[in-house]
Amino acid sequence: MIYLNFTDLSEETQNRLLEDSKKDVERKFGEDIRKYVKENYTSFETMIEEEALRNLYSYTFVFNI
Repeated sequence: MIYLNFTDLSEETQNRLLEDSKKDVERKFGEDIRKYVKENYTSFETMIEEEALRNLYSYTFVFNI
């Protein structure tokens, strides 16, 4: 679970969450993504970014108001 203060949904907080998600995706699926990128000639960073955005939906957020 990720605990957030409802009043702190600034761009900085959103970017931090996205960076955490990127690290999580790379840790879990990095090798598979690298293999896919190599076979399909795509950008690793783009793939990580897209998967990180999808990964955010799998998180459980708790908002403190």
